[in-house]
Amino acid sequence: VQLQACGGGLVQTGGSLTLSCAASASGDTFSTYALGWFRQAPGKERTLVATITRGGQTYYTNFFAGRFTIYRDNAKNMMYLQMSGLEPEDTAIYYCTADDDRTVVTVRSPYWGQGTQVTVSS
Repeated sequence: VQLQACGGGLVQTGGSLTLSCAASASGDTFSTYALGWFRQAPGKERTLVATITRGGQTYYTNFFAGRFTIYRDNAKNMMYLQMSGLEPEDTAIYYCTADDDRTVVTVRSPYWGQGTQVTVSS
């Protein structure tokens, strides 16, 4: 499956953005993938933001819960990350990822989008 992330941009502190991830998989296949978002800030490791299982269960790294919402639309082969209350510390490249072998995504998941830049100004 090929993934294409978009929706990043420049936003002020406290603002909102919704990232999108489009997948090339067929509809039946896409629904079987675990999906998720990672982010990587300059000089830092890639960090899990959120993941959603094929069944729609969502999991968030603690400090993202409450501000970020991950969801998927299997009919459109799309995944989204709705972000609110953005802070300068959220500035990073955001990557979408998919996994057809695990319940949730990890850094070892096989399919990655190219990333989309989110910049939060103070």
